[in-house]
Amino acid sequence: MLHARVLVSSRCLVLLAVSALAAAPAGGCKSNDSHGAPQPQVALAVDAGAPDSALKGDDYDKDEYVPAEFKAGADRWRDTGIYVDGKFMGLLAWAELPLSLEPVWLKVKASAPKRYGTSDTGWRWAKERRYRFSELVESLGIDLATVKEIHVYGPKFSNTIIATGAELRSKLGQNFYFRFGGSVSGKAIPDVPEGFGNGKNPDKIASVMIYIEKAPPVLERNVGLMLDGELQEGVPYFGTPLRGGVRVYMDDRLVAYIKRQDLPEPQQTAADGEGQWKLTDYLRSRGVNLDTVVEGWVVRQEKWQEKLTRAELDALWFQASPQAKGHLELGEKKMKAQSIILRSHPVAINQVPAPDPEEL
Repeated sequence: MLHARVLVSSRCLVLLAVSALAAAPAGGCKSNDSHGAPQPQVALAVDAGAPDSALKGDDYDKDEYVPAEFKAGADRWRDTGIYVDGKFMGLLAWAELPLSLEPVWLKVKASAPKRYGTSDTGWRWAKERRYRFSELVESLGIDLATVKEIHVYGPKFSNTIIATGAELRSKLGQNFYFRFGGSVSGKAIPDVPEGFGNGKNPDKIASVMIYIEKAPPVLERNVGLMLDGELQEGVPYFGTPLRGGVRVYMDDRLVAYIKRQDLPEPQQTAADGEGQWKLTDYLRSRGVNLDTVVEGWVVRQEKWQEKLTRAELDALWFQASPQAKGHLELGEKKMKAQSIILRSHPVAINQVPAPDPEEL
């Protein structure tokens, strides 16, 4: 028997149980448009006390952080990392894409209102954004001519897209795209042209591996990705995929990766008892040169949110409490940050990543 949580009128808070052999309408709670039709053979368990977040699906924080000790297997790949010869380069997330990476717009048909008595077609032209993998590689500062292979992992290792550098540089490779499930949010999804690479086309991307100097693993049928006789269940030349943490980028390049358990002893204690660190001090301790920084942006919920001047960055303290659910909390306002973008040149408003009103 299936169970589902639903919202119903306060006049009809009941538990509906429908037999698999015979179904009958629930008395006193009949829909106006049911016309006596048989009810679905499903039991509906009504939970009047469910919190709003469980009903609205606004579970960003819940999905963003779960302690690592409770995670294993495929969930290690929840964050779609980009690795070059085993070095972490950042996430394949829309708000964290290099600003130099421009979208490719595809013209598509979309539904539109069709007014009675008119010649309306019921559709309109719209556009969908895509990004080229070849241009992603270049936006990371990599010479495309040096790429040996690119591996784009799917939900399973057997779904891995494998293409040589020559294929990536080819005319067909120009149509090897990725997009995001929510257009400007959500998981990355590959768009693979027919006949490209090894012919795989998974429904989402778990990770991207780029090989320049090191030998790429080989995908063996019914076995997995093999390297020097070893089955690769993590990131080749790296190990367990990185999850959580806060990325810090400088002009499209990852310069730091902040995780609570890796922080040194706090520099001071906040009024709530949590340890605090000065952001610029911590970044310099990690070898980050801040001499050219003029501004910063706080990324949260897959959007560029607050803009910070250089003076505000210099005065900024952060804390990383467990209650922040994988985010940093910045300043007195405790602005949550999933990543921080530092810039050596001001970003104009029209350059800040934002959806296009004409895109689907």
